[in-house]
Amino acid sequence: MKTRIPVLIAALALLLVPPAPAAAADGSTVKLSKSQAGTGGSVTVTGSGWRERALLMILICGQSVPSRGVIGGTNSCANADGRAVTTDAEGRFRKELPVAEPPVPCPCVVHVATVTGAKAQADAIFQVAGHAVEPLPAEPAGGRLSVLNDTRLDGSSGLLTWFGAPPARTLVFTVGNVGTSAIKNPVFQVGTSHGVFAPQWEEQQWRGTIEPGRKAQIRLPVELAAGAHGDYTVSLKYGGKVLAEQPWGVGRPWGVTLFWVLVCLVVPAAVFRIGMAVVDRVRPPRPGGARQRGLRLPELTLRLPRLTSREQAPASTSTLPWFTPDADPGTAGRLSAPHDDSPTSPTTPSRKAQT
Repeated sequence: MKTRIPVLIAALALLLVPPAPAAAADGSTVKLSKSQAGTGGSVTVTGSGWRERALLMILICGQSVPSRGVIGGTNSCANADGRAVTTDAEGRFRKELPVAEPPVPCPCVVHVATVTGAKAQADAIFQVAGHAVEPLPAEPAGGRLSVLNDTRLDGSSGLLTWFGAPPARTLVFTVGNVGTSAIKNPVFQVGTSHGVFAPQWEEQQWRGTIEPGRKAQIRLPVELAAGAHGDYTVSLKYGGKVLAEQPWGVGRPWGVTLFWVLVCLVVPAAVFRIGMAVVDRVRPPRPGGARQRGLRLPELTLRLPRLTSREQAPASTSTLPWFTPDADPGTAGRLSAPHDDSPTSPTTPSRKAQT
């Protein structure tokens, strides 16, 4: 009876004392306001030591412990109830996280990871009250691979990629066999994700054998969809555990934009010219058109009526009427300019007065 009392006191002390902050290898830490809560409740997540102004994703993940990480990746997390937060200028954050049951049994953790930029993550132990708890899957016996150096993406974009061809790179990394048996033809999973979306995994087999205590450089091809652009993340998984992540910034295919701009300019101009050519051929010729201008003068000349011999004026009678010769008897004695002989003229005397 005396030995049970100290055990009970120690258990109560563990429940009352707040959980210690979980620290990652890069110095980023995560601390929870409580170690257990039920669905519908909330827990306050605080952190420090992160990159300044970094965008973080906070999730509750099952089938995970800080020592092994999130075994099933984000598929083991309650993604719909996650929260995003941005660190301040000193790399700290504070966020209220609703408690939700992950899709797999506990043990569970609160998983915090960066969304963009350099990758960093940290886990803190958390128990979802009322959620099932099952043992973690056993680690594979024998050979075990571990990434020994930073991964990189080799390759560059060509002219076809500028016009929308699928961007392609080669994921290069070095792994070492830290197990007790050789690994032959290991099968890796390479995933690509855009923004906050989950990776799309694809299995790729490397041909070769890695003996215990040996290392090998592995090169795996990575390809995105046609026209892809923006910030992507290439993830490497082996044995159900994510080994490495590499950011990949893909430029916009400006050649496609240039192509559509040219299409919008050239096609309407070509259609307009074709339409004008069709209209010019279909419409009837106009009398005043450009084609008839060269024939108008000859036609007018031919269509002028010809004067007869009676209607033709003598070429020599080009003088004024009052200077015509005395060919007409009625014009004799009138060699001056004509004047008004009307009886109503006030200045001209009447014929009776003259007589």
